[in-house]
Amino acid sequence: MNSQAELNELVRIARAAADVVMDVYASPFTVEMKSPGDPVTMADKRANELLCREIAASFPGEAIVAEEDAPRTADEVKAMIARERVFYVDPLDGTREFAARRAEFSVMIGVALQGRATLGVLVMPVTGEALMGDARVLESALIEAKDGTRAALRVTAQKSAANSTMMVSRSRRPRLVGPLAERLAIANVVPCGSVGVKVARVAMAQADLYVHGGGGVSSWDLCGPEAVLAAAGGRVTALDGSQIDYAAELVHTRGFVGTNGALHDTVLQAIQSINSV
Repeated sequence: MNSQAELNELVRIARAAADVVMDVYASPFTVEMKSPGDPVTMADKRANELLCREIAASFPGEAIVAEEDAPRTADEVKAMIARERVFYVDPLDGTREFAARRAEFSVMIGVALQGRATLGVLVMPVTGEALMGDARVLESALIEAKDGTRAALRVTAQKSAANSTMMVSRSRRPRLVGPLAERLAIANVVPCGSVGVKVARVAMAQADLYVHGGGGVSSWDLCGPEAVLAAAGGRVTALDGSQIDYAAELVHTRGFVGTNGALHDTVLQAIQSINSV
């Protein structure tokens, strides 16, 4: 399959998982805790199972790393993420929002090739929107509505930080956010759940940047969104400006910033200035 055919197949699979998520959403589900502050529901588990099964059937022999079925030992992780191509699966990004019945959650699939985010698919189960893109091809990002119609996806051209909109975490706002907004004179700061949804807002030109200030982000949280944002003309890096290397680690501890591209260097410079104080 070529990349667009692969994206089409991943959209099909992610939409099927989104249907499973919405079936649970419509029911009186319960919330369990995998660990303190880390909720999980039957939607996570059922969607995870479907995604892994369908990806394995459509892309036989490929490495699949999924949140609810991740390799457990350090050696297993190292061997899996070192594969030539790896599918990263987040069956329900934004479980807190899902549990609170707040429509800020997504189903995500990312594909890393030699450690770089390459293909990405994000489905918003509540609205039925699907975002897709190939990071290797600028302006290849598309948004597919619930009825199947598609349109090009393109980031804003905003160059003024003071006039920009910054997405921030609703539940885990890093200490960096306040000083950064002050330094760049950003007045419009919008809280939102789900890493995927926040990056999607930038890709959809509803916002201009999103900063995640520390750890707690795994490859399944970021690979798909990075690919989509890059395909839409945006940019994702670690807070120090380095590329995200999906072959080096599964959990990314240096934080990251995703922007429309035009603001990226300005944001990185401001972060460096704040961190040097």
